[in-house]
Amino acid sequence: MESYKQEFIEFMIDCDVLKFGDFVTKSGRKTPFFVNTGFYRTGTQLRRLGQYYARAIQDAFGLDFDVLFGPAYKGIPLTVAASMAISEVYDRDVRYCSNRKEVKDHGDKGILLGSPLNDGDRVVIIEDVTTAGTSIAETMPILKSQAQVQPLGLVVSVDRMERGRGTKSALQEIAEEYGLKTTAIVTMEEVVEHLYGRPYKGKVMIDDGLKGAIDAYYEQYGAEKAV
Repeated sequence: MESYKQEFIEFMIDCDVLKFGDFVTKSGRKTPFFVNTGFYRTGTQLRRLGQYYARAIQDAFGLDFDVLFGPAYKGIPLTVAASMAISEVYDRDVRYCSNRKEVKDHGDKGILLGSPLNDGDRVVIIEDVTTAGTSIAETMPILKSQAQVQPLGLVVSVDRMERGRGTKSALQEIAEEYGLKTTAIVTMEEVVEHLYGRPYKGKVMIDDGLKGAIDAYYEQYGAEKAV
């Protein structure tokens, strides 16, 4: 596993974004782990987060694209942080764009924040954590309504690797339904690989008991492996 992925896993723990215990997802699944990106709350944290996204984007898509699009609301700070990091780390200027939940009818009118979308723009979409693909289903019509853009892919922070609507993961379903390449900074498999039985700051984050609970969760809700 690349060192930046290991650093990102520990970064999530430090920011209280990645937690272990007893939680319930929006879909009603009882889960032994939870990822809440709303806990990135400081300028320093967002700067580092943007750098991790920039690395994942560069690895998966390269930097030959025009616009980084972040769906409202959580995608708004993500797209700003990542576009700034791409400029800082790779000296590549990409435009950022997000949508408003409500159309603005005065001043800077329309549904978009940041850059407008132009015909031919190659777009990478950035999100926090995708579990059901609902946001992408809302985002694609917005993109297509603004211009004849070319959506290239989707990047998220964590791939939970659980079933979406069928037996495949939400990211797999999105890739097949929309023709998008999908990637994540880390997968939960990588999280477990890095933390299981290994102390971090004096504490073993995933011991045998928690590992058993995670394994049981994936036996019930895990997505089939991509071929």
